[in-house]
Amino acid sequence: MKGTWASRASQIRTNRFARGVPCFDNTLQGTVMSDFSYKMPHRMMRQDGSLRRVGVEIEMSGIELPVIAAQLAAEYGGTIDCLSEYEFRVNGSALGDFKVDLDVEYLQELGRDNGGTDSDWLREFEQLAADAIQALMKNLIPCELIAPPLPFGQLAELDAIVERLRRKGGKGTRHALLSAFGLHLNPELPDMESGTILAYLRAFVCLRTWLEEREDVVFSRKLSPFIRSYPDDYEALILEESYAPSLGQLIGDYLNHNPTRNRVLDMLPMFAFLNEARVVKVVGEQKLRKRPTLHYRLPNCDIDSPDWGIWRSWNDWQQVESLASDAPRLRAVCEAYRRSCAAGYYSLDYHSWKEDVRQWLTDPS
Repeated sequence: MKGTWASRASQIRTNRFARGVPCFDNTLQGTVMSDFSYKMPHRMMRQDGSLRRVGVEIEMSGIELPVIAAQLAAEYGGTIDCLSEYEFRVNGSALGDFKVDLDVEYLQELGRDNGGTDSDWLREFEQLAADAIQALMKNLIPCELIAPPLPFGQLAELDAIVERLRRKGGKGTRHALLSAFGLHLNPELPDMESGTILAYLRAFVCLRTWLEEREDVVFSRKLSPFIRSYPDDYEALILEESYAPSLGQLIGDYLNHNPTRNRVLDMLPMFAFLNEARVVKVVGEQKLRKRPTLHYRLPNCDIDSPDWGIWRSWNDWQQVESLASDAPRLRAVCEAYRRSCAAGYYSLDYHSWKEDVRQWLTDPS
């Protein structure tokens, strides 16, 4: 590790200023250092008094896993640990521990198996098969960089690795016709109370089409199963003014309507953190990655574009943060959304609601 956390973080910020890269000063209120700053929500603290954190996952192609790991270590320090040719870790960096994986569980398990069969030729065949799959799926299976949870005010520290990977040839969502790569944001909530979680769900449902327009979600991702919307009957349920569930009911209703990870705002990691046995009973033993966060999967990853950065999707997400924390405005938006759905004009005219909802945004531009 290159020096202490504080000295390395200071060096990162100094280097970023020299390069003209967007930055956010790491204080509670923050100081905007450029026009491309990271906006912060009004509620920065968790219920226990600690700063809220966010996890970030970046999917890309065009760059090998060892290169990603080497660039992480070069930027933030730490040591590289190769678990297999499909899994790397960068431990002890200035920002924490990073994961770098080929996002295929089968290949991960196969890469870890160093002698699970009695036959040398069978092991060799399995390795050849894995290599063939990796080559064939190069534009379909993303390399995934998973950052450690960072306090909101330190999110700009990841700009440096985005810049490095872009220069090293990282390719994003628009690189290939069938690429469905994304940027995932996993923000902690101010608290885990049912009312708070419901407010975020309601705010997201009301702003989803506006967010889709802002993201310009590519066709391949729209066709993929990964970012499907909530069913209409679930949206109708949670937007009912009288709906005030306990935490147990909120989890149960979600599982009844959404027994899958493939939702644009995936709640299963959070609900598994709160009640793992109940979630596993419904969805089975899949890669839940339980954690006390939302799992926002909508954004594209345009890492190969010099105009792209995590700040774009993060700043748009702040409209959800703002709406969720403003009860009167949220009630007004939900009522208008329910009226539009009842009138049928939302389903008949896709553009109407995403235009109408702008009047409730804190910054319509």
